[in-house]
Amino acid sequence: LSAGDVASLELRLGGMSEAQARAAIDLLRPAAQRRDVAVLLSGQALLAAETGCDGVHIAPEEMSYADARALLGPEGIVGFAAGASRHLAVEAAEAGADFVSFGPYFPEDPVPAAGLDLLRWWQEVIEIPCVAMGGIGPENALGVIRAGADFIACGRSVWEHPAGPGAAVKALLRVIANA
Repeated sequence: LSAGDVASLELRLGGMSEAQARAAIDLLRPAAQRRDVAVLLSGQALLAAETGCDGVHIAPEEMSYADARALLGPEGIVGFAAGASRHLAVEAAEAGADFVSFGPYFPEDPVPAAGLDLLRWWQEVIEIPCVAMGGIGPENALGVIRAGADFIACGRSVWEHPAGPGAAVKALLRVIANA
Protein backbone atom coordinates (compact mmCIF):
# COMPACT_ATOMS: atom_id res chain seq x y z
CA LEU A 1 0.00 0.00 0.00
CA SER A 2 2.97 2.28 0.45
CA ALA A 3 4.21 1.61 -3.08
CA GLY A 4 1.77 3.96 -4.78
CA ASP A 5 -1.81 5.02 -5.30
CA VAL A 6 -4.02 2.05 -4.39
CA ALA A 7 -7.77 2.73 -4.38
CA SER A 8 -8.94 -0.24 -2.38
CA LEU A 9 -7.96 -3.48 -0.76
CA GLU A 10 -10.42 -6.33 -1.17
CA LEU A 11 -10.19 -8.96 1.49
CA ARG A 12 -11.26 -12.43 0.41
CA LEU A 13 -11.61 -14.31 3.65
CA GLY A 14 -13.78 -17.24 2.62
CA GLY A 15 -12.80 -20.51 4.23
CA MET A 16 -11.80 -18.84 7.48
CA SER A 17 -13.76 -19.10 10.67
CA GLU A 18 -15.52 -15.92 11.71
CA ALA A 19 -12.97 -15.39 14.49
CA GLN A 20 -10.08 -15.75 12.02
CA ALA A 21 -11.76 -13.38 9.56
CA ARG A 22 -12.35 -10.78 12.26
CA ALA A 23 -8.72 -11.05 13.38
CA ALA A 24 -7.49 -10.58 9.81
CA ILE A 25 -9.77 -7.57 9.32
CA ASP A 26 -8.67 -6.04 12.63
CA LEU A 27 -5.06 -6.35 11.51
CA LEU A 28 -5.38 -5.19 7.89
CA ARG A 29 -8.20 -2.62 7.94
CA PRO A 30 -6.50 0.05 10.08
CA ALA A 31 -3.26 -0.17 8.08
CA ALA A 32 -5.14 0.36 4.81
CA GLN A 33 -7.49 3.05 6.08
CA ARG A 34 -4.55 5.06 7.52
CA ARG A 35 -3.35 5.30 3.90
CA ASP A 36 -6.81 6.34 2.62
CA VAL A 37 -7.26 2.94 0.99
CA ALA A 38 -10.84 1.67 1.14
CA VAL A 39 -11.22 -1.81 2.61
CA LEU A 40 -13.80 -3.98 0.88
CA LEU A 41 -14.82 -7.38 2.11
CA SER A 42 -15.63 -9.95 -0.53
CA GLY A 43 -19.18 -11.27 -0.23
CA GLN A 44 -19.74 -10.66 3.47
CA ALA A 45 -21.72 -7.45 3.93
CA LEU A 46 -22.79 -8.09 7.52
CA LEU A 47 -19.22 -8.80 8.63
CA ALA A 48 -18.01 -5.75 6.67
CA ALA A 49 -20.50 -3.53 8.49
CA GLU A 50 -19.71 -5.00 11.90
CA THR A 51 -15.93 -4.62 11.53
CA GLY A 52 -15.69 -1.11 10.11
CA CYS A 53 -14.82 -2.05 6.56
CA ASP A 54 -15.62 0.60 3.97
CA GLY A 55 -17.74 -1.71 1.87
CA VAL A 56 -18.33 -4.98 0.17
CA HIS A 57 -17.89 -6.57 -3.26
CA ILE A 58 -20.69 -9.04 -3.90
CA ALA A 59 -21.59 -11.55 -6.58
CA PRO A 60 -25.24 -12.25 -7.44
CA GLU A 61 -25.13 -15.70 -5.85
CA GLU A 62 -23.88 -14.24 -2.55
CA MET A 63 -26.58 -11.68 -1.86
CA SER A 64 -28.69 -9.02 -3.51
CA TYR A 65 -27.54 -5.47 -3.94
CA ALA A 66 -30.52 -4.29 -1.85
CA ASP A 67 -29.56 -6.55 1.06
CA ALA A 68 -25.93 -5.41 0.95
CA ARG A 69 -26.96 -1.74 0.82
CA ALA A 70 -29.33 -2.23 3.77
CA LEU A 71 -26.48 -3.67 5.84
CA LEU A 72 -23.89 -1.06 4.88
CA GLY A 73 -26.12 2.00 4.76
CA PRO A 74 -25.92 4.88 2.30
CA GLU A 75 -22.26 5.67 3.01
CA GLY A 76 -20.90 2.15 2.53
CA ILE A 77 -19.39 1.08 -0.78
CA VAL A 78 -21.28 -1.68 -2.56
CA GLY A 79 -19.66 -3.16 -5.63
CA PHE A 80 -21.29 -5.80 -7.77
CA ALA A 81 -19.54 -8.58 -9.70
CA ALA A 82 -21.31 -8.95 -13.04
CA GLY A 83 -18.92 -11.44 -14.67
CA ALA A 84 -19.53 -10.95 -18.38
CA SER A 85 -23.23 -10.11 -18.07
CA ARG A 86 -24.42 -6.77 -19.40
CA HIS A 87 -27.85 -7.49 -17.95
CA LEU A 88 -26.60 -8.03 -14.39
CA ALA A 89 -24.30 -5.02 -14.65
CA VAL A 90 -27.09 -2.68 -15.78
CA GLU A 91 -29.42 -3.98 -13.06
CA ALA A 92 -26.74 -3.29 -10.45
CA ALA A 93 -26.08 0.19 -11.83
CA GLU A 94 -29.78 1.02 -11.86
CA ALA A 95 -30.10 -0.23 -8.27
CA GLY A 96 -27.33 2.14 -7.19
CA ALA A 97 -24.13 0.07 -7.06
CA ASP A 98 -21.01 2.14 -6.51
CA PHE A 99 -19.09 0.10 -9.06
CA VAL A 100 -19.51 -2.95 -11.24
CA SER A 101 -16.75 -5.44 -11.89
CA PHE A 102 -16.29 -7.47 -15.05
CA GLY A 103 -14.12 -10.50 -15.55
CA PRO A 104 -12.26 -12.68 -15.51
CA TYR A 105 -10.18 -11.26 -18.31
CA PHE A 106 -7.28 -13.65 -18.06
CA PRO A 107 -8.73 -16.65 -16.26
CA GLU A 108 -6.58 -19.40 -14.85
CA ASP A 109 -9.60 -21.68 -14.78
CA PRO A 110 -11.66 -22.53 -17.87
CA VAL A 111 -14.27 -19.87 -17.06
CA PRO A 112 -15.75 -17.76 -19.87
CA ALA A 113 -13.76 -14.54 -19.92
CA ALA A 114 -15.26 -11.11 -20.34
CA GLY A 115 -14.34 -9.34 -23.56
CA LEU A 116 -12.78 -5.93 -24.00
CA ASP A 117 -15.87 -4.88 -25.93
CA LEU A 118 -17.79 -5.09 -22.64
CA LEU A 119 -15.59 -2.39 -21.10
CA ARG A 120 -15.92 -0.18 -24.18
CA TRP A 121 -19.71 -0.57 -24.17
CA TRP A 122 -19.91 0.21 -20.45
CA GLN A 123 -17.97 3.45 -20.90
CA GLU A 124 -20.33 4.52 -23.70
CA VAL A 125 -23.60 3.92 -21.84
CA ILE A 126 -23.06 3.89 -18.05
CA GLU A 127 -21.55 6.48 -15.71
CA ILE A 128 -20.61 4.45 -12.63
CA PRO A 129 -17.07 3.08 -12.55
CA CYS A 130 -16.18 -0.37 -13.77
CA VAL A 131 -13.44 -2.64 -12.53
CA ALA A 132 -11.67 -5.21 -14.70
CA MET A 133 -10.58 -8.26 -12.76
CA GLY A 134 -9.26 -11.76 -13.15
CA GLY A 135 -5.63 -12.54 -13.85
CA ILE A 136 -4.61 -8.92 -14.50
CA GLY A 137 -1.03 -7.91 -13.83
CA PRO A 138 1.62 -5.52 -15.17
CA GLU A 139 2.19 -7.70 -18.23
CA ASN A 140 -1.43 -7.63 -19.48
CA ALA A 141 -3.16 -4.63 -17.86
CA LEU A 142 -2.74 -2.25 -20.80
CA GLY A 143 -5.54 -3.77 -22.88
CA VAL A 144 -8.22 -3.49 -20.20
CA ILE A 145 -7.07 0.01 -19.29
CA ARG A 146 -7.25 1.20 -22.90
CA ALA A 147 -10.62 -0.50 -23.33
CA GLY A 148 -12.07 1.62 -20.54
CA ALA A 149 -11.58 -0.01 -17.14
CA ASP A 150 -11.78 2.71 -14.52
CA PHE A 151 -9.98 0.42 -12.06
CA ILE A 152 -8.15 -2.88 -12.27
CA ALA A 153 -8.26 -5.56 -9.62
CA CYS A 154 -5.06 -7.49 -9.16
CA GLY A 155 -4.59 -10.41 -6.84
CA ARG A 156 -1.96 -13.03 -7.45
CA SER A 157 -0.02 -10.79 -9.83
CA VAL A 158 0.65 -8.50 -6.87
CA TRP A 159 0.98 -10.96 -4.00
CA GLU A 160 3.05 -13.48 -5.98
CA HIS A 161 5.22 -11.03 -7.94
CA PRO A 162 8.84 -12.25 -8.01
CA ALA A 163 10.12 -8.90 -6.72
CA GLY A 164 7.36 -8.53 -4.11
CA PRO A 165 4.01 -6.75 -3.90
CA GLY A 166 5.50 -3.26 -3.82
CA ALA A 167 7.34 -3.86 -7.09
CA ALA A 168 4.14 -5.16 -8.66
CA VAL A 169 2.18 -2.07 -7.62
CA LYS A 170 4.90 0.20 -9.00
CA ALA A 171 4.95 -1.74 -12.28
CA LEU A 172 1.16 -1.49 -12.57
CA LEU A 173 1.27 2.25 -11.90
CA ARG A 174 3.85 2.65 -14.69
CA VAL A 175 1.52 0.81 -17.07
CA ILE A 176 -1.40 3.03 -16.05
CA ALA A 177 0.67 6.21 -16.46
CA ASN A 178 1.71 5.16 -19.96
CA ALA A 179 -1.73 3.99 -21.13
